[in-house]
Amino acid sequence: MSYTYTIIDSDAVSNLQLHAFLDEYGDFECINTTSNPSDGLNDILKFSPDIVFINLNKDYSSVFMMVTEIHQYMNQLPILIGIASTKNYAYDAIKNGFFDYWLQPFNEFDIRKSLLKLQKRMPKEKAPATLCLKSYNDFQYLNTNDILYLKADNNTTEFFMKDGTIINAFKTLKTFENTLPENFMRIHQSYIVNTSYVSRINFGKSVCALKQVNEQLPFSKTYRENMNNLKNILSKTTFSSLN
Repeated sequence: MSYTYTIIDSDAVSNLQLHAFLDEYGDFECINTTSNPSDGLNDILKFSPDIVFINLNKDYSSVFMMVTEIHQYMNQLPILIGIASTKNYAYDAIKNGFFDYWLQPFNEFDIRKSLLKLQKRMPKEKAPATLCLKSYNDFQYLNTNDILYLKADNNTTEFFMKDGTIINAFKTLKTFENTLPENFMRIHQSYIVNTSYVSRINFGKSVCALKQVNEQLPFSKTYRENMNNLKNILSKTTFSSLN
């Protein structure tokens, strides 16, 4: 499962840079971005993110007041990471319980060390093997090992099972993207595949074949990097014979 985060930062350029760094790791999902501590506090109380990135360059005193206020409403505080162009606020950040302090311009090596330290302190929980689909008072339990792939159908999602059945869920594909186990991968705007069943990847035709069924799923350019990563993962557990 991903680490959720929110950003409190009025600097659009800083926001984009931070998003770019975190996107490289794949385990971080942005919930929302706000420009001031007041709206940021509302986000924290509403979404309970795992991590909050806070730009201290402007109105830093309001930021530390907000941090003090969080203690009044939450039993478990999010991890706080301060961002600033100088070290001027580092002492106050440490006294207020900040996990880390990133200087601008961002240093990729320092960020990598910080995120690895964060992951060690707060290990990502493994997604459960059973998925519960809820619809009003109806609860349907699916063994994720039996799911071949998911397909988007407007605002609903179809689950294609290895026994040939198709199960409908009244939620979007995006809903399941970050809740399924790590062996599930988004390969197309309309498809998430259980990589355990992938038997062939054809980059020329942009399709992948599945075991046990005569089925080929398309993958798009947007998710081509995912397919490259999958190819590399599968290659580590196989031996090659070039024709």
